[in-house]
Amino acid sequence: MLIAQLTDLHIGFDLENPDELNFHRVAAAIDYVMGLSVVPDRLFLTGDLTDHGDVASYERLKGLIDGCGFPVHLCVGNHDDRAAMKQVFPDLPVEDGFVQYVIDEPEVRIIVLDTLDPGHHGGAFGHRRAGWLKARLAEVPGKPVLIVLHHPPIETGIPWMTAHQTEPWVVMLDKAIGDRPGVTMISGHIHRSITTSWRGRMLAVAPSTAPQVALEMAPIDPERPDERPMIVAEQPGVALHLWTGEGFVTHHAQVGAPDVLARYDRRLQPLVQALAEEHDTIRPGAAAA
Repeated sequence: MLIAQLTDLHIGFDLENPDELNFHRVAAAIDYVMGLSVVPDRLFLTGDLTDHGDVASYERLKGLIDGCGFPVHLCVGNHDDRAAMKQVFPDLPVEDGFVQYVIDEPEVRIIVLDTLDPGHHGGAFGHRRAGWLKARLAEVPGKPVLIVLHHPPIETGIPWMTAHQTEPWVVMLDKAIGDRPGVTMISGHIHRSITTSWRGRMLAVAPSTAPQVALEMAPIDPERPDERPMIVAEQPGVALHLWTGEGFVTHHAQVGAPDVLARYDRRLQPLVQALAEEHDTIRPGAAAA
């Protein structure tokens, strides 16, 4: 099973411009995913789908994903509006007022969470959402779970784009998951590729399709602008999560055609053959060496 992820699209950042940069970056990322040699089983768009939560921008997004040959699932971010999303995507699952739902694959249960706190940049996760998550986890004891959300509940090292571990929503999410084993988490929001372990759970933060956040870890003073770079024009990012039968392996890629320095031709065939032979042969001394 291969799961693709795009995040932080921010369509409509330049509302009056029909040729806006963010829209073209999203279109390029979707083309990239659709052109993969291994077709994804599902594509998750993990929040901040639009910049202003407006119907027109969601309609532009709908036009982009209607042509995908695989299911596309939406998640809300802090720039999104649930009502506008539901208007354009009437099949969007909404439960108890939140965009939260379950997808069951034979190998894995996928749980999409809603961490939107309208009017605020950071995340939210209260008692109702926590109770819902606990119930969904309890339904599949022992089954691996992939949790999909917008806000990562982690310290990132980027001081203006981080979540402190004492924030109530972070504490609530941690308690809701509890000591449940086999939980993997994927998110967005930071506009950078990050991989970490949060309380023993693997967490992969995908790079954005919109321009990236600059990787600057120096402390920041809200009262003193220091001219540091904050947003940079790196290429749109894509995350690919491959289920191996034991867990997820995550790859982060940049959209665009890189320079090809080597191809699988007759010159490289001996290397490929040797590697295949090594993998297929048990070497008695390898473990002891």
